[in-house]
Amino acid sequence: MIRTQKNLLLGAALLTTGQVMAGDLLLWQTNSLSYLYGKDFAVNPSIQQTVTFEHADGWKYGDNFMFIDSTYYNGEQDRNKGVHAYYGEFSPRLSLGKILDRRFEFGPIKDVLLAMTYENGEDDSEAYLIGPGFNLAIPGFNFFTLNLYYRQTEGSRPGSDVWQVSPAWSYTLPLGNSSVLIDGYLDWVVDNDQNARGTYHANVHFNPQIKYDLGKSMGWREKQVYVGIEYSYWKDKYGIENSANFDTNENTTSLLVKVHF
Repeated sequence: MIRTQKNLLLGAALLTTGQVMAGDLLLWQTNSLSYLYGKDFAVNPSIQQTVTFEHADGWKYGDNFMFIDSTYYNGEQDRNKGVHAYYGEFSPRLSLGKILDRRFEFGPIKDVLLAMTYENGEDDSEAYLIGPGFNLAIPGFNFFTLNLYYRQTEGSRPGSDVWQVSPAWSYTLPLGNSSVLIDGYLDWVVDNDQNARGTYHANVHFNPQIKYDLGKSMGWREKQVYVGIEYSYWKDKYGIENSANFDTNENTTSLLVKVHF
C-alpha cells in the first residue's frame, strides 16, 4: 500500500510540476473532490465509500486527465486489499493536429491524438495503455472522445496484449433555474488473455454520472457544486469471468457529492 501511495503521489506531483513549467502553454484546468456511497458492489466488499480527486487540463499540444480513488469498505475486509484501497489513473493525450499545425478533420472527427494511460492499484496491479485517440463533434455534447488502446499489464499478470475501446462524454440538460450534467465513460476490453497466472476475460465497464448543479440553483457559482448519482455496470469485473460460484457482474448506484475548485 505504501508503494502504491508513493506512485500515485508521484504522478500528481509530476503533473503539477508540468503545469508550472508549461506556464502560458496551459489553456485551462479544473480540479474536483467527490464523495460516493454505494452498496451491492461485486468482487470487493458490498458497501463502499470513496473519496476521489480528479484533475483535467488542456494545454497547447494536448490534454491530461488524472484521478485518485481512496475507497473504504465500511469496516469489511477485502481479501486482497484489507479495509481500504487506493487506485489511480493518469491519461495524457498529444494532439497531432496541434503538434504538426495541421487539421485532422473528417466527418465527425475534429482531431487525432496519441492517447496513453497508466493505471496503478493495490496488489501490484499496474497497466500501460497506448493507442489512437479522437475528438468527435457530436451535436449537443460538451465533448465526446474515443480512445482505442493497446493494453499491457505489468509483470506476468494476465491482461496483456489486448485491445480496449474507451469513449467518454459530457452532456448538459437545462432544468428549471439550473442544469443536469450527464458525463462518464465506457471501458470495453474486447479480448481474452491467458498465461500461467490465469485468465483475463473480456469485460465492459459502463460508468456514467448524473449530477444536478446545486451551486447554480442556490445562486452560487455554476459548475462548482454538484449532487447526484454514479451508476456502475461492470460485466466480468477485473476480467474475472462470471460464474455460478462467483458473481463478478456489478450493477450498482452510488450517491454522489462533487465540488470543483
